[in-house]
Order: sequence, then structure tokens, then C-alpha cells
Amino acid sequence: MVVDRDTPVYVISVAAELAGMHAQTLRQYDRLGLVVPSRTRGGGRRYSARDVDRLREVQRLSAEGVGLAGIRRVLDLENEVEDLRSRVARLTAENHALREAVGQLPRVFAAGRHGEVVALRAGTRPRQTSPGTSLTLWRPQGWPFED
Repeated sequence: MVVDRDTPVYVISVAAELAGMHAQTLRQYDRLGLVVPSRTRGGGRRYSARDVDRLREVQRLSAEGVGLAGIRRVLDLENEVEDLRSRVARLTAENHALREAVGQLPRVFAAGRHGEVVALRAGTRPRQTSPGTSLTLWRPQGWPFED
């Protein structure tokens, strides 16, 4: 079993001790939605290392005089920033992969035989086609011989 920062492993008494709080405070924060631990099948709370860090953050903000509604807003914004950082990292990696892929593709384009866009290797010219039999007629507006 791999244990990471998000794996819920601590029972409420251990999490409370690690965070320097009373278990009742953790229950209150759970009821308020500030730190919501995972639950076992029997309903017991299980806290992760990330939850304990969040409890410490709640305690720090509370000590600085921030109210519970303000703490909730700060935590929500921190979660949003974390999600956005993750998204930026994912998009940056995707952008890098796409740039590498484009760097390996030919970057010269020309019109194909049927008017489609075709990619050519750098330094090559499109194949000459035999002259077509179609004729295109262009008349400027106001041509004196209009019907």
C-alpha cells in the first residue's frame, strides 16, 4: 500500500494531537466543512497528512483573528490556486509535447492538386502538374459588356 499526503490514515485522536488541537475542535471543523476527513464504513473519521496541514492552517488563521467564514474563504481560494497550478503544469507539459511534435513535422505548406493544403519538407517544391483545361474568367465590376 502506497501512503502519500492524501491517504487517510490518522484517527481523530492522532490527527488532533498532530495538529495541536482537541478532538472536539476537529469535529466542529468537520461540521463546518473547513476540514472534511474521509470516513470509514463504520463512520469513523480518518485524516490524511494534507488534512493535518489544513488543520494547522485553520489554527494559524484563527490565531491571527480571522473568523471561521474568512478561514473557509481563504481555504477555498488556496484550493482554487492549487487546482489552477496543477492545470497550468498539465497544460505546460501538453504545450511542450505539442511544440516538440510540431518541431518534427514539416513546416512548409503549399496548395495541392485539388486546392487542399499540403505539408512539404523544408527545401522542397510542390510537384508541377500538367496545365489544367479549366478556364477562369474574371470581370471587374462595371465591365462595359455586362448583360
